[in-house]
Amino acid sequence: MVAPRARLSRLLDDLGRMLLDLIASPGDLDGELTGVAIHGPGDELIVEPGELVLGVGLHDNDAIAELLRRLGERRAVGLVVKHPVTADEAVAAAVRDSGVALFGLNRAASWSHVAAMLRALPPATTDVAGGADLLAGAPAGDLFALANAVGALLDAPVTIEDRASRVLAFSGHQHGADQGRVETILGRQVPDRYTQLLERRGAFRELSKGTPVYVEPLAEDMMPRVAIVVRAGDEVLGSMWAVVKEPLSEARAAAFADSAKIVALHMLRARAGADVGRRLSADLVAMVLEGGPGAPEAANRLGLTDGRLCVMAARVVTGDAADTEAAMQRLRDALALHFAAVHPRSAAALLGGTTYVVLPVGASGDRDGTASVVRLAVDFLARVGARTDAVIGVGRATTSLAEVTHSRREADRALRVLQTDRRGRRIARYSDVQVESLLLRLADLVAEDGELHLGSLGALVDYDAEHESGFVDTLSAYLDAFGNVAEAAAAMHLHPNSFRYRLRRVCEITGIDLTDADARLAATLQLRLFRVARDRGVVKEAGSARSR
Repeated sequence: MVAPRARLSRLLDDLGRMLLDLIASPGDLDGELTGVAIHGPGDELIVEPGELVLGVGLHDNDAIAELLRRLGERRAVGLVVKHPVTADEAVAAAVRDSGVALFGLNRAASWSHVAAMLRALPPATTDVAGGADLLAGAPAGDLFALANAVGALLDAPVTIEDRASRVLAFSGHQHGADQGRVETILGRQVPDRYTQLLERRGAFRELSKGTPVYVEPLAEDMMPRVAIVVRAGDEVLGSMWAVVKEPLSEARAAAFADSAKIVALHMLRARAGADVGRRLSADLVAMVLEGGPGAPEAANRLGLTDGRLCVMAARVVTGDAADTEAAMQRLRDALALHFAAVHPRSAAALLGGTTYVVLPVGASGDRDGTASVVRLAVDFLARVGARTDAVIGVGRATTSLAEVTHSRREADRALRVLQTDRRGRRIARYSDVQVESLLLRLADLVAEDGELHLGSLGALVDYDAEHESGFVDTLSAYLDAFGNVAEAAAAMHLHPNSFRYRLRRVCEITGIDLTDADARLAATLQLRLFRVARDRGVVKEAGSARSR
């Protein structure tokens, strides 16, 4: 959410013409901006008063005019659509009638990046006395305001970046920069080809010295840069870059260096605020997941309505990274950003090594109302690719806040199945893995009892261990084929007569009557539990099934 008391006019002041321009306005832009919502064709219109709506996939002027009128009824403050867009008579009339401003977005910009940028535009916070909370004259933690201040000081467009060259904030008037800066702003990341050039030139080594560094143009169509590291003590927080025409004068270089110290204070403040926000969000999400008398108030503070909600659970599963807090926190932050960009009323928290996302779901025609959540999860894993090897479990869509605990339990159970899944699945609804989950829970009960109860099947397991006969596989093939000898024999690459002989030996060793339906069910269940226990290390070899 964008904090209350932010002004719509700030969009143009901070993001500027590189990203946004005003197509049509009902008047001034002093309306309060309370949040950002994303709306696509066919989506249910869920918009709160004061929100700015990103109209994804909206191009037709008639459709734009119709949406503007609907947004006016819900007291939204603005609509953003991608260029090309023009305000014909119908659109201009809809803007006037609705009171909703219409903005055009650069067609090369990513919707998710724009949503993240908009949510990173905090207003000045207030202290207990009600005054502005300032650091060196700029709103505390407001990197966009600080970038504008430094840009005005140098008369140059400025970006503030983290240690990975990701853009945290930028000043206005970026349209006066070059194509490299345009790509950097639109992608919120310095393109790899430029960072590689900077690396080869030794620019990052020079930056580490702590003084402004003049960087010659990286390409013919680019302008020079001046950069300085942003450091708090021995910790490097990031860097600040300005597009210039020539090296800075001694006075401006000194001012740039002093500005970096102020930027460090603001970055520390922003980071501290983010840490506090994470802890508060985690506490509120935990209350919602656990239910109880505090859940309604917690849900209200998170912006979750008492309607259809769904819980998603995710974990990192690869190697040593799964044991590190940093990897789990990165997964939480990535999920929070992804779902906030496409679903503003979602809440994410890292609890006990698992990242939970709670989000509202609209009316759906699928069997449990979670198809849209699965699509978002698939999109997330596709975006992070091999960088984050994670698995995601999805619980049911609830009909009320009181049922969220059930959705969380199902998400946890689906996640547990995926963590040991031989099929390599990375996403599953509980309804997709209910049988596997039940087997794991039965295996838990068996383990708690102190013994793996194989009954008559234990004799067959021991016989296999002593004679290497493979009779357990014979029985499994028969049961898996629902008693079809021809199919079971083919699965084991045996002649049907040979398979029948082996099956008779199985019955002699175990005493199982395979004509009895209850006996077949018991044998099937015992075999499945044996496999689960073997995979979990409860038993390591066939002959040790009864010894722990």
